[in-house]
Amino acid sequence: MATLSDVARRAGVSPATASRVINGSSKPVTDELRERVLAAVAELQYVPNAHAQLLARSHRSAVGVIVHDVSDPYFAEITRGLQRIATDQGRLLMICNSYRDPDRELEYVELLRGHQVAALILAGSGYHDEAFTRQLNEKLAAYGATGGRVAVIGRHEHSGDAVMPDNRAGGYLAGRELCGLGHRAIGVVAGPRILTTTTDRLAGLRQALGEQGRELPERRIRYAEFDRDGGAEATARLLDADPELTAIVALNDSMAIGALATLRARSLAVPQQISVVGFDDMPIARDVTPALTTVRLPLVEMGVRAMSLVLGAETPTPRVEVLPAELVRRDTAGPVPRAAAGSAPRARRGDPSS
Repeated sequence: MATLSDVARRAGVSPATASRVINGSSKPVTDELRERVLAAVAELQYVPNAHAQLLARSHRSAVGVIVHDVSDPYFAEITRGLQRIATDQGRLLMICNSYRDPDRELEYVELLRGHQVAALILAGSGYHDEAFTRQLNEKLAAYGATGGRVAVIGRHEHSGDAVMPDNRAGGYLAGRELCGLGHRAIGVVAGPRILTTTTDRLAGLRQALGEQGRELPERRIRYAEFDRDGGAEATARLLDADPELTAIVALNDSMAIGALATLRARSLAVPQQISVVGFDDMPIARDVTPALTTVRLPLVEMGVRAMSLVLGAETPTPRVEVLPAELVRRDTAGPVPRAAAGSAPRARRGDPSS
């Protein structure tokens, strides 16, 4: 399929001139150049993107947002913040769900670039994938060369404006809380290994335990999808492998809710027999029973700050804004059971998906 650059090359004009002719710009173009461009369009059978033309004529009013899954409460809250600023500035949001598929994210960058969005925000975690990171940076650089603005939320191997939730500090807060309550047998329900968010939260947790002379062996970590069912399934596997766990850290609140479901199915009282700490402080965290002790991230503010970066004045150097984590004590974390060290193994029963 022919591109605008192909048309410009065939007509012997610059891409900007070809674009002015094809998009009907009011900027003057000589009749000779116009005829050459139109002849090249006919010869190459070039079909312009009608939506991209509309955006170009509207001075690139839309902002593209790539999230992992907007139905996930984490991304829903971030999107609220993005939408707040976009609405205030009369901007249209184009939201794309990648479902944590790196190839799909690359495709969406190209798609949004083709729609000539004014700015692009990557709102999901980065990946431990060198090939993907290289391709992503190449595509973002090409987009930036056309005047597009870029910001990321979370840790990405990308040199540019970023809003960074302090995931490592949040993991540290969760670990310190459980150590302070006397827990040693701590299991972790973690998200996918490939995500930088998972790595950072685990690193903070390990740091807190290490400062107390405690370890977090791999046998006490189960990786799963960052959702309720993933949390339920991972918790079941943890308990089957180590029935004497006294605490579980779930690396997001959706997983924590799944963990609570599994513990309830196995008749394990929270926090009397086992404690649970979540991460993110999604709105539902305060409404579950018992109310979830968790690590709060300012999710809406993260969206606000990212949109403000891409729509605000440009700066000569990248800006990185780190937003703090905060422990929220509710009802799911308590002191280690006194008899934990000498108790008999717990029954492995119940349906973890109930």
